[in-house]
This record gives sequence, C-alpha cells and structure tokens, in this order.
Amino acid sequence: MTILESIVSDLYKELKYKKQCIPVSQLEQSVLFERTPYSLSDRIRNSSSGIIAEHKRRSPSKPNINLSTLVHEVAQGYEKAGVSGMSVLTNTKYFGGSLDDLILARVASQLPLLRKEFIIDEYQIIEAKAYGADAILLIAACLSREEIKRFSETAQKLGLEVLLEVHNQEELEKALMPSLNLLGVNNRNLKSFQVSLETSKQLVDQIPNEFVKISESGISNISAVKELKNVGFEGFLMGEHFMKTENPGLSAQQFIQQL
Repeated sequence: MTILESIVSDLYKELKYKKQCIPVSQLEQSVLFERTPYSLSDRIRNSSSGIIAEHKRRSPSKPNINLSTLVHEVAQGYEKAGVSGMSVLTNTKYFGGSLDDLILARVASQLPLLRKEFIIDEYQIIEAKAYGADAILLIAACLSREEIKRFSETAQKLGLEVLLEVHNQEELEKALMPSLNLLGVNNRNLKSFQVSLETSKQLVDQIPNEFVKISESGISNISAVKELKNVGFEGFLMGEHFMKTENPGLSAQQFIQQL
C-alpha cells in the first residue's frame, strides 16, 4: 500500500466517526460559515510574487519540519511578508495539522487560506467552509473525474475556490473542467518522492489560460521561481522552504524582497 493509499484509507475511517459526532447541520451553524471567502486566484493574479506559503509541521518523509511554531504567528508573519495566500495542512496523523490550525490562521490574518487535505468526501468541503477556508485542494491522483466534478461543484456553491493538483498528463486530461479555479502541477513523484521542476515545464502549455497556473513542491530558491514564471506559472506553493526555519514569516519576507 502506498502512502497515498494509506492516508485515504485512514481518512475514510476517521470521517465515519466525525460525521456521527459533528453532523453537517452543526457545521453549517459555524460563525464562519456565512462569511464571504477571499479569492486566492485574484490575489495571485494581482501579486508580484504569487507565493502560497504553507504551514506544515511534518510529513511522511520528514517527521520534524517544524514542531515549535504557533500557527497564528506564522499566519501573521506570512501576511506581513506579502504572500498571496497560505496553505494550511489539516491532516493530523501524517502531517501534524488540524482544523484548529485553519481557524487560528483565519482569525489571525486576512490571507486567502487553502485547506490542504486529502478531500474524499463532501463533508470535508463543508468543514473547510465552517473553519474559515477560502479554497480547497483536490488531488487528481486519488479521485475519479466524477468525484472531481462533484467536489469542485460543491465547493463553488459554497463560494470556495478549487485548486486541482496533478502529477502527470493523464491526471491533467482527466481533471480539466470549468468548476476549477487554479490548476497545480506537483513536481514530486508520488512513487519515488523525487522532485523535478521538469514536471511543471512539461505540463504548463497544456493548462488552459483560464486557470491560474500553480507549480508545487521543490521550489526553494529565487531562480526556480523566475524559471517557472518565464514558462507561464503564476503561483508557487512553497511548503518546507519557509517552515524549516525558525521564523517562517521572516524567511518568506526576505525571499519575496529578493524577487
């Protein structure tokens, strides 16, 4: 069983109990459920950097990226740095995140927030809205075309934007549909975990210009961002580069100033 399959399997078990404990009707009564979400795609298109900075404590391959930061301080630091948006990991077992991280980032900043989770059920999309997200991530590798369509349309009805992530041409062809806002190319091979920016370069011209083009993973220096900008990418999801430092917000600020 791959890491992705393990994560999805565990989520199905977790959701079974969450639905019993917190029904959709309760999520819809959240104070944040009625707020008008910020547009991540607009922020990126009107930004000079296009950076989506992440809050991530750990990952399956790196058990200690940063376990000492406070998410609200990171959110404030990222906002001061001038990032276009913030990605918040909410998966607990594999990434050390939680929905509490999302709500704390929401209260602490006015950044567009992307709930980064392995979405496999509409319940998680309603959760995202209830906890203050502005956008959700859908991963083509673990969803059928029908699921991508259903989940993205559900998100749109709730006013949430959708970032669809692909790893190869097959996933891209399966995923293209009008209910998406942003299309991300993940440079990390899910099987080998190796990272190559060539993945983004090979796929960028096949992504219609109606979608905001995002490159994800393996972006750790100014030259990589400039290189990807030159081929047509508008946004750059950066996870570990800022989080592995003592002050992620300051690191993001210094990075953007150099751009």
